[in-house]
Amino acid sequence: MTAPRAWLIWTIGIFAYLVAVSQRTSFGVVGLEATERFHAGASAISFFTVLQLLVYAALQIPVGLLVDRFGSRTMIAGGAVLMGLGQLQLAFADTIPGGVAGRILVGAGDAMTFISVIRLIPLWFAPARVPLVTQLTGMSGQLGQLFSVLPFAFVLHSFGWTPGFLMLAGMAGLAVVLVLVVLKDHPLGAPVPQTQGLKATGASLARAWRQPGTRLGMWSHFTIQFSGTVFAMTWGYPFLISGQGLDAATVAGLMTLYVAAGLAVGPFIGSFVSRHPLRRSTMVLLIAAATAAAWAAVLLTPGRAPLWLLACLVVVLAIGGPGSMIGFDFARTFNPAHRIGTATGIVNVGGFIAALVAIFLIGLVLDLLLASGFSEGVLYGLEPFRIALSVHFLLLGFGAVMMVLCRRKVRRQMAAKGVVVAPLLRAVAQQRRANLAQRRQGDRAGKD
Repeated sequence: MTAPRAWLIWTIGIFAYLVAVSQRTSFGVVGLEATERFHAGASAISFFTVLQLLVYAALQIPVGLLVDRFGSRTMIAGGAVLMGLGQLQLAFADTIPGGVAGRILVGAGDAMTFISVIRLIPLWFAPARVPLVTQLTGMSGQLGQLFSVLPFAFVLHSFGWTPGFLMLAGMAGLAVVLVLVVLKDHPLGAPVPQTQGLKATGASLARAWRQPGTRLGMWSHFTIQFSGTVFAMTWGYPFLISGQGLDAATVAGLMTLYVAAGLAVGPFIGSFVSRHPLRRSTMVLLIAAATAAAWAAVLLTPGRAPLWLLACLVVVLAIGGPGSMIGFDFARTFNPAHRIGTATGIVNVGGFIAALVAIFLIGLVLDLLLASGFSEGVLYGLEPFRIALSVHFLLLGFGAVMMVLCRRKVRRQMAAKGVVVAPLLRAVAQQRRANLAQRRQGDRAGKD
């Protein structure tokens, strides 16, 4: 049963995650200011976020192992401390090395937060509620992005660089206090997971990786999470401002729509996963196809895209956020409880590896176009963005192929245990026949 205190524990975890997301995405609204403050080009500014995401991705598996060993409370508090120190460093940095050092600390602290919060859910909530609460976690945390788009951007533009980043450091400090005072790793009297030795920890990592369901979760996360991350963290703001010619207020509205759409669609995806666990990968592939179609529509539109089309792109990218949470459900269902943190870390690597590759390649392509004279000295022009943002299609295609390959292995494993997943069209046809037969039976019973 779910204890009433579970929701308080979850709320504190959500606040810590919200803070982490606001720290992570804060650089997405300072791209133009950062080029002036650090006197850097597109590829150098991309490097800030790429390195941050590289640190985040590199730490996911170690953090997964550590949270299984030391618990969520210690890891979440430690992560908030690192993020606060990173934003303090960035607040006063005026050189590229100083700024990079700050983002490294932010990436390290961010890496310790989400997995630790996710691990709390199956320990505090009834199993039937876990998929929905997991979705609510991803949704609620995204409010942190809304904070970076609105209050942080307001303070940044009204009072300057240093006050803006000091405010973010203060939020991290508040998270440390709340976590240490309120948050607990597990309910009172619940069985405490056994602490594993170093050798057993390594074996747990190997077993989690060998499980095809873990890898399916990782490639699911890889395929549909990165595009929204790229848009929110680095290139969405410059693309909309300089490429599409929108004003700051309109861009803030679109970013707010991004967060709102993610919040709205999350419960539906969580409900779908609970009702149709054998169709989770199909949902992921459909979201990937919709993402590719939305980018194609915007990038192939002659001239600047109409506002309604940009809004559609934002909504589709927002769906990828809660959609990528399906990857963590794969980790949960295909791994035992003592290995969930490790498997979740493996899954979480996927989307952020894809994001850092995309962010770096987009910045590199923009710089190459500028050097070649294609952009005629306008780095953030629409035509260079059309070419650079096409990187999305390469990663979407690669991720979808890897997903299908892993799904075959998972379904063979399931078939060996007697669970056969029929092709989707056949399953839909069978369901229709069953519904029709049920209605006919009801009609006959009514006549009798």
